[in-house]
Amino acid sequence: MSINQLYRGLGTAISFTVFGIGGLFIGLVIAPLLNLCVRNTERRRDLARRLIRVCFLGFINLMKGLGVLDYRVDNPERLKRPGLLVIANHPSLIDVIFLIAYTSHANCIVKGRLTRNFITRGPIRAAGYITNDDPESVLEAARQSLQRGDSLILFPEGTRTSPKRPIKFRRGGANIALRTGTALTPVLIRCTPTTLTKHEPWYHIPATRVLMELSVLDDLHVDSASQQPTGQLARQLTQWLSDHFNRELEHFHHDRNLQSGAGT
Repeated sequence: MSINQLYRGLGTAISFTVFGIGGLFIGLVIAPLLNLCVRNTERRRDLARRLIRVCFLGFINLMKGLGVLDYRVDNPERLKRPGLLVIANHPSLIDVIFLIAYTSHANCIVKGRLTRNFITRGPIRAAGYITNDDPESVLEAARQSLQRGDSLILFPEGTRTSPKRPIKFRRGGANIALRTGTALTPVLIRCTPTTLTKHEPWYHIPATRVLMELSVLDDLHVDSASQQPTGQLARQLTQWLSDHFNRELEHFHHDRNLQSGAGT
């Protein structure tokens, strides 16, 4: 392992230590204070989400300052609109941090097991994020969240993308879009080189500094008025979305190869 990798490994350890301490502080100190001082549930939830967004922005810039990663966000202004249904691929453990940091009034659908993790459960409960334990309740919670003007973030793959494998979405995002009549806002995320993928521990440090790239693509409008059964529409839309993301990734890699060839 090179000196540079050792340095980035130390920076990664510092970053995740700060993340863990921050999660505990929000859960053990901030959340009880909000419960004590703010009686209105929606106001309390909004304050918690704003705090988490600021903390995530700070965490991202901490990692950048320590040399762990660099990042670029294309068209970030598109994430500042209210009532978005944001869908994204999921190449790394930290991509949700970028999305929440850049999305105004962000709500998100998280795995139920995260509410049982002693670091993440406090912030999740304080922010009122939706858990995926019960699919039927998720749909209704998503509908109510979008009606309030929240922007809902979800990863239709359901788990982190396996490197070098095509993206394959599940039907959750399509079902929400069709049943609420909400346009989809796709965010294509690329992590180069890959890091913090599924089953990869944090201490596996890439040979070069990580570059996180987020591209907020044009909205995709859905035809919720079709006479076809919703289940059939959801299957078709899910397949189309998977193909759409895979095409966009292919275009990205093609453009990168052209740029590399031009630079030699």
